[in-house]
Amino acid sequence: MRPFVESVEGDASLPGEVDLAIIGGGIIGCAAAFWAAEQGFRVVLIEKGRIAGEQSSRNWGWVRRMGRDAAEYPLGIESLRIWDTLKQRTGHDTGFRRTGIVYTAQTDAEMTWIESVAQDAETFGIGARRLNGAQLQEHFPGGTVPARAGLLTADDGRAEPALAAPALAKGARAKGAAILTNCAVRDIETMGGRVSAVLTERGRIRCGAAILAGGAWSRLFLGNLGVSLPQLRVRGSVMRTEPLEGGPKYALGNGQFGIRPRLDGGYTISRRGRAKVQITPDSFRLLPHFMKSLKEHRGEVSLTLDRGLWDGLVTPRRWSADSITPFEKCRVLDPEPQHAMLDEALRAVTKVFPVFKDAKIAEKWGGIIDVTPDAVPVIDHTAQIPGLVIATGFSGHGFGLGPAAGQLAAEIALNQPLMVDPTPFRLSRFGALAGAAPAAAAAE
Repeated sequence: MRPFVESVEGDASLPGEVDLAIIGGGIIGCAAAFWAAEQGFRVVLIEKGRIAGEQSSRNWGWVRRMGRDAAEYPLGIESLRIWDTLKQRTGHDTGFRRTGIVYTAQTDAEMTWIESVAQDAETFGIGARRLNGAQLQEHFPGGTVPARAGLLTADDGRAEPALAAPALAKGARAKGAAILTNCAVRDIETMGGRVSAVLTERGRIRCGAAILAGGAWSRLFLGNLGVSLPQLRVRGSVMRTEPLEGGPKYALGNGQFGIRPRLDGGYTISRRGRAKVQITPDSFRLLPHFMKSLKEHRGEVSLTLDRGLWDGLVTPRRWSADSITPFEKCRVLDPEPQHAMLDEALRAVTKVFPVFKDAKIAEKWGGIIDVTPDAVPVIDHTAQIPGLVIATGFSGHGFGLGPAAGQLAAEIALNQPLMVDPTPFRLSRFGALAGAAPAAAAAE
């Protein structure tokens, strides 16, 4: 059940040589390609399936700074600034609008979280306004929001996942970038100890540097190169309604659901705080390292047994550059949405906003989110393969952070001045979890 996404046709031929090859056509890869091409670098963006085919078109579409890990605030601030410029710079509408986001709190734990977010907002100079019950009612006429308090960031906003990454890809092409779709990268070639080419199913492309922005596929790709990346997959489910009059004008997140007004007049809805971590072979390999996070968020996450376990068991973990890879056998991750969870979310929304009793569901879809043990992304050089930069593990935050995260990855890869300090995003923070893959894993 794939959501609609604006189509981007791939080029018929491969470039012979580029300055930067980007593996992965999600929003991170597209943003990296757009920025690098805009600076005059020779760029190729390579996607095994279709542009924004996976999580970049399947997320909620929130563009926020509020409520992030402290390490992500500088990146979020820069990203929001960039979102403002993209329509003019790319020549395509991303759907971005600064329409405001509200979080509400009902339980003691939620009240504590809201207060910590408000303090972070003050620290980073973000205009966040605390709302009491009466003020919440003023902001959500026609609804009855069950909350003791709320927090509004009026400058945060939303964009359309169906439009954003394709807009960046089209903008990159207009600046001279090559775009390849349905073209998997099989391997990285090195010369003199650093990246010299990417080897695709359609041929070889010489390059001076490469970025891996492969989302949930990144751990598998890196494992074949002998690099260990601690990353698990979380399955999400989302739906959208047909246009509906009288609904909320702000994006709203509470303990039960997340809802966002859409550009077309409809709403994107999901169950909030109920993430499903897929049980896969990697779950067993990495469970000790994710245990702390699972315990801390035990009310928000759970393990789910689905086809991810079987897929993980039968998917090869090693391959040669001249063989068909897992990326060619599965062009797009397209999990079944969790219908019961979505039905529960819609009931919760309707209880707060009775107008949704007349809502017509246009689409439902599932998606796979790539997560790290600390839910903070990796944007860093690969020590074992100089010239290869990793940009992955965005843990559900990648869409909003995408424009800045992609630019930062390109700045690192091309040895340009950096927009923010990348230290919090280094792979080495995971210690023994990161770096060279153990011999046992390399043999699998």
